[in-house]
Amino acid sequence: MLLEYLKKLTELSGISGREDSVRSYMVEELKKYCEVEVDKFGNVIAKIGDKGKRVMIAAHIDEIGLMVKYIDDNGFLKFTKIGGIYDPTILNQKVKVHGEKGDLIGVLGSKPPHRMKEEERNKIIKYEDMFIDIGAECREEAIEMGVNIGTPVSFIAELNELGKNRLTGKAFDDRVGCSILLELAKNLSKEDLNCQVYLVGTVQEEVGLKGAKVSAYKINPDLALAIDVTIAGDHPGIKKEDAPVDLGKGVVIDIADASGRGLIAHPEVLKLLKDTAEKYNIPYQLEVGEGGTTDGTAIHLVREGIPTGVLSVPARYIHTPVEVIDKRDLENTYKLIYNLLKDLK
Repeated sequence: MLLEYLKKLTELSGISGREDSVRSYMVEELKKYCEVEVDKFGNVIAKIGDKGKRVMIAAHIDEIGLMVKYIDDNGFLKFTKIGGIYDPTILNQKVKVHGEKGDLIGVLGSKPPHRMKEEERNKIIKYEDMFIDIGAECREEAIEMGVNIGTPVSFIAELNELGKNRLTGKAFDDRVGCSILLELAKNLSKEDLNCQVYLVGTVQEEVGLKGAKVSAYKINPDLALAIDVTIAGDHPGIKKEDAPVDLGKGVVIDIADASGRGLIAHPEVLKLLKDTAEKYNIPYQLEVGEGGTTDGTAIHLVREGIPTGVLSVPARYIHTPVEVIDKRDLENTYKLIYNLLKDLK
């Protein structure tokens, strides 16, 4: 089921602040196995168990995307970015424009290189110089089609297999984590546990770790883990010393991220993660990151402070529609969390 969950989740659309379809699917699946609620901010919170420590397992349900900010007289859509996007990765992509009357297909265009001056061709095309073409012939037609200021836009990508063990698709950041939450709900029961497990699908991670902050405040866990992806350094164009984790070599246990400005994992949580991995012969990699951060950063600063760790699935080409992961890393991340929860006293 883990891969089935991932396929369904990655092909859903849910940019930050507009996660409705992903949230609906998460609730539908989780309520088959446990108590579920959606808080005022839009986070999905499922609970298993009724005794012992409160343990929060968080994965964000939102993805990067675009939002319409202007419609010109000819019906082309200008947009802003929602989340961290490197501009060249979106040019000439197909997108889904989530209009009030239903989804529309759009394509991202720009001035053609055939009409660029030499100095223009040597520059990166910025998103401000791009537009979305939905086939409208004027502004009024675009509005009639259901598009307006604030309409969300998501990227289009199927989940496909690459070779024997690899997968490619969009929004593995962090639908890999969401698929693990669903698999945990399916396979854990309160009879298995000596703790209270809160499986939390957080919203608006890509725009400031917002959902994690408010849900952690509500739950006030004794221990927390965030599940996310991290940059793999096993392909051309990147130095191994800058990203020393590989696809297929195991779940990543994050020691620190964002050069310590994000989360510095709690020593006892680190020990618990490593001990569990070694007990169950689960391959793992260690990482000290200098780039981005995760929901763990927001969670660990709530109330009096919450002992927190982060587990990551290595991924190539993060924040593009063609992210790549290894199925074995996904499965090993699930196994580590599952066994940790079953053993926790």
